[in-house]
Amino acid sequence: MSERSGPGAVPDPDAAPEQLSLDGLPEPSPAPKKSDLPVGAEGPAPENPIAKVLLDAYVPHLDRLFDYRVSAGLDPDAVVGAKVSVPFSGRLMTGWIVDRVAESDVTGRLLSIRKVLSPLPVLKPGIVELAQAVAARSAGTVSDVLRVAVPPRVARIDKEMLARRKAAAAEESEAIPATGDTTKHDADAANVAHGDPQAGELGPSDAEDVKPSGDVDNAAETTEATDAEKPDPATSAGEEPDAPVTVPRELWRYYDGGPEWLTAATEGAPARAVVEVLPSPEDHDWALLTASAMAATYEAGHGALAVVPDYKSLERLAAGLESLVGSDRVVRLHADDGPTPRYRGYMELSLGYKRLAIGTRSAAYAPVHDLRLVCCHDDGDTSYVEQRAPYQHTRDVLLLRAQQEDTAALFTGYSVSPEAQRLITTGWAAHLRPERATLRTHSPRVEATSDSFNLSRDPMAARARLPHEAFRVAQQALTRGPVLVQVARRGYAPFVACERCRTPARCRGCGGSLSLRSGREAPVCTWCGRNAHGWQCQECGFQRLRLSKVGALRTAEELGRAFPQVPVISSSAEHVRANVGSEPALVVATPGAEPVAEGGYAAALLLDGNEMLARPWLRAEEQTLRRWFNAAALVRSSSKGGTVVVTADHDQAVGALVRWDPSGHAYRQLQERHELGLPPAVRTAALTGPRDALTATLRDLDLPSQVNVVGPAPMKDQVGGWSDEGDPGTLAGLATEDEPQYRALLFFGFGIAPRITAALRAEKARASALREHAVVNVRCDITDLL
Repeated sequence: MSERSGPGAVPDPDAAPEQLSLDGLPEPSPAPKKSDLPVGAEGPAPENPIAKVLLDAYVPHLDRLFDYRVSAGLDPDAVVGAKVSVPFSGRLMTGWIVDRVAESDVTGRLLSIRKVLSPLPVLKPGIVELAQAVAARSAGTVSDVLRVAVPPRVARIDKEMLARRKAAAAEESEAIPATGDTTKHDADAANVAHGDPQAGELGPSDAEDVKPSGDVDNAAETTEATDAEKPDPATSAGEEPDAPVTVPRELWRYYDGGPEWLTAATEGAPARAVVEVLPSPEDHDWALLTASAMAATYEAGHGALAVVPDYKSLERLAAGLESLVGSDRVVRLHADDGPTPRYRGYMELSLGYKRLAIGTRSAAYAPVHDLRLVCCHDDGDTSYVEQRAPYQHTRDVLLLRAQQEDTAALFTGYSVSPEAQRLITTGWAAHLRPERATLRTHSPRVEATSDSFNLSRDPMAARARLPHEAFRVAQQALTRGPVLVQVARRGYAPFVACERCRTPARCRGCGGSLSLRSGREAPVCTWCGRNAHGWQCQECGFQRLRLSKVGALRTAEELGRAFPQVPVISSSAEHVRANVGSEPALVVATPGAEPVAEGGYAAALLLDGNEMLARPWLRAEEQTLRRWFNAAALVRSSSKGGTVVVTADHDQAVGALVRWDPSGHAYRQLQERHELGLPPAVRTAALTGPRDALTATLRDLDLPSQVNVVGPAPMKDQVGGWSDEGDPGTLAGLATEDEPQYRALLFFGFGIAPRITAALRAEKARASALREHAVVNVRCDITDLL
């Protein structure tokens, strides 16, 4: 209507006709808004209206793609890799858009995607293919793998990334009119709608406040950052800084074939190598060697990622890599850094803002653009085994990724695992190691107290925990610098026994073993945690205890009495030290917790070797030797007086350490396991569950004759009825008295491995859908259980 009213008013020709109303009648209802329409009422997407969705479900029979209709309203945000909410079986479930297609093979009406939780391409197609390959190899589900691969979503980071892309698109659109060419701008806008991470336009739903279509109410699906957290300016920049990249290529001259491998890797060739890192060189360690390979790859215009076993190693690698390329170009992926930095780094990689990633297990799935190099340090470390289904090893993930993306691969370490030796033997990887003359120059002098010379001088050396020769070496070395003492166990006294009859001390309440946390406290049950005040031996009635096993704290206490003028530093699981100074000190550490000394240790004492070697484990010898090499590599070279003393009496392991021959020991281990049919010469699988369910599973599998089946055999129950594999959410689950757990082991060759793992996956899905019997846990490559 016109703004004029009253007599003589001129009607507005563009105004809508006024509807007459009568008193007592309800007001006419307004026209429905677009947001109030039912989902899908606006019609299907104009292009590729079918989305292939992978549900975020952990039941095996749902481990497949489901077709959903994409409505026109959600089309701009429903990109490939987006996280969505979909209806399934009467409830809403989250999932990932894996693909967009024009038609569906499903007959009948398709349900529509309800919400787009994140309009960013979080899940790249290459990571989906990698997860599918890992699940196929491990007889698991793709959703279980993606649970490890993709960090929890942080809504604020999604908005931050959308704003960055919108700002980049605005800058690009301002530059286009000057040239008069709008072709590229239109193409970029179309690419964004279908998930191109390099394009900048967002689409109509992001015109207001760059919010994704649909709010996220489920706290399990979204982690919302606090308002106090601010984005780091260094990581919020749309472009990488122009700081120069330093590549110390001269480090590789120590290794036969090293410069040639580095050249091939930086040129994009799929060069693979296993490197025996030189101990105690003045100009580099494993971290700088790995960082130099990543920096060279980055300088050539490609991406790279590296995986390390723990946080201490991650700090060393980060320091080395940032010194070469700068901190603004590196993304760290580690759970202890918090959900916000971890998700921000993941999205910066996914959107192509950064191309260098380092981290622990989950970093093997980092969505690095133009990936040309994958690295792994100390692949024999047991922390690389995922503790949740499907229990994959990080080394296997990197091998699959290198094969899938045709990239170079680098495995470094002071020792060589049998699996890495198998890569060398089969020709998949080259063996890079220093010459013997170079090795003798840089390695420390290694003494064994169990050799004939030391035994003739000290006949009690075989029984003493700290033989006289070890005491003498430590006493002399403390005048030149710190001394490292490696012990097998943490704590004070993990096990105690009756002083008179040597019967192990047990808790009166639950029967668990007792331990001491210090020399002044009462014994504590390791099972139920009760204090055993007034303990009395159940066999002889004696009330005094002796220390059956000694931990790091007790060792530090004893060494403090032996060297009263020297400070004693403890580093173990309770408190891990990353570095120590060059001043004289006794550093008592458990395996893996040894701090790095400035200038190197003057000496190292490797205690409790016989105890570590005597563990009932297939890998006891190789793991003990790996820990020895890692500790000895922190000692100065023999030319500077560095000495390592090992107190074990195992001929093969001690001989390999004295000769510093990790690859020779790994080769012998591999040959022995070939003869015995044990991993890594063959692949394995463990099936755990109630006996009836396990028997039915083995019957339905109908395994070929080439598969060697051992069991089923009963498992020994642990404290409180738990099996030896942990909790129900990880491994075998809870073993009750009514339903005891049994285990069967399968041994099969690599040639038929894809057939066997596929059969295991199919049987898991069938049993899950039909619910014929109790759940049977399947775990492949179970070397830590043998």
